[in-house]
Amino acid sequence: MAKTVAERQAAYRARRQDGDGERRLTTQADCALTRLARRDGVTQRALIERWVITADPQVLETLELDTPEWDCYFGVTQ
Repeated sequence: MAKTVAERQAAYRARRQDGDGERRLTTQADCALTRLARRDGVTQRALIERWVITADPQVLETLELDTPEWDCYFGVTQ
């Protein structure tokens, strides 16, 4: 038997919430992200990518090589 539109939508949302999949932003965060991206004239994805690329080296500067913090940051398991 075919699923209803509501059932398909519920299954889709459940898949998105599983594990590390996509999640919706809070309304406040979504509105702020929209405004910031519009202000810079870029997509939301481009804005987030810029932030991540900027933040990563800043975090790396605070970590010492071959420490538990370094391993944790890079997801190294022993």
